[in-house]
Amino acid sequence: MPIDPMVPAPDFTNASVLVVGDAMLDRYWFGDVDRVSPEAPVPVVLVRREEFRLGGAANVAVNIASLGGTPNLVSVVGHDDAADRMRGLLEGAGIRYDLRGDDTVQTTVKLRVSGRAQQLLRIDFEDRPCVGTLDNLVAALDAHVPAHRVVVFSDYGKGCLAQIERKIDVVRRHGRPVLIDPKGRDWRPYRGATLLTPNRAELAQVVGAWRDEDDLHARAQALRGELSLEALLVTRSEEGMTLFDADGHLHMPAQAREVFDVTGAGDTVLATVAVMLASGATLRQAVPVANRAGGLVVGKFGTSALTYEELFA
Repeated sequence: MPIDPMVPAPDFTNASVLVVGDAMLDRYWFGDVDRVSPEAPVPVVLVRREEFRLGGAANVAVNIASLGGTPNLVSVVGHDDAADRMRGLLEGAGIRYDLRGDDTVQTTVKLRVSGRAQQLLRIDFEDRPCVGTLDNLVAALDAHVPAHRVVVFSDYGKGCLAQIERKIDVVRRHGRPVLIDPKGRDWRPYRGATLLTPNRAELAQVVGAWRDEDDLHARAQALRGELSLEALLVTRSEEGMTLFDADGHLHMPAQAREVFDVTGAGDTVLATVAVMLASGATLRQAVPVANRAGGLVVGKFGTSALTYEELFA
């Protein structure tokens, strides 16, 4: 079911989405590589340019804003330069935010070193928030949810979504759909969510390796029932993506013409589904659009976002 060119493109003007989760600052060093270090068998990168982008939950918010939706980001950061830079980038993108400062953590930063248009190394800086900050986050969520049509939890395993059961309960009490990008091997805390959007490897960690398509469908539907999910959307790289719901399954073949960088592609898919639902679409209407978005964004370098015009060109 590709996007029907005869169906008008959706209006995302009032698509308000609350994004809660592990916000990160993506830092890039771009340079030239023309020799190997005499100290160790590693390339020497002469850095020519530095760039900062929003990553993790913040990248989901960027994608929503780029598509024309209205995101509001809730997350935890440290009291440091990285947090200040993150706020500046959010303001520059016109994204509302509620970043809860925690003296016990440093803001999550991913530093990527690239040479000759190729990523050579990634260095991570991160800490887990304290319990008091997480309690404040639940209170903030309760206050923000009523003003939004959809809530997205972006879980990168950095600790911001600890106590996820409490957070899901808060959103469900307000009657809003809950979309989650899951992490880890135990998804029981995600019970009751509207939609989980794992990739192929993440799903296999939970349900085990499948023999064929029939086996995959059986395992996915069993998991959906066990966790009381409305649906499960599995992104499958070159195999496209498959939605599992109460009506069975909907499979979309991959649309990528050229895969340059898969960084942040899952964020783009999640953001696209969120704005589609927030604009009044059903999940089955949202999936073909999200599949196109994922196919387009992997043709870009690094953590990137699509515009509304690119998606519906």
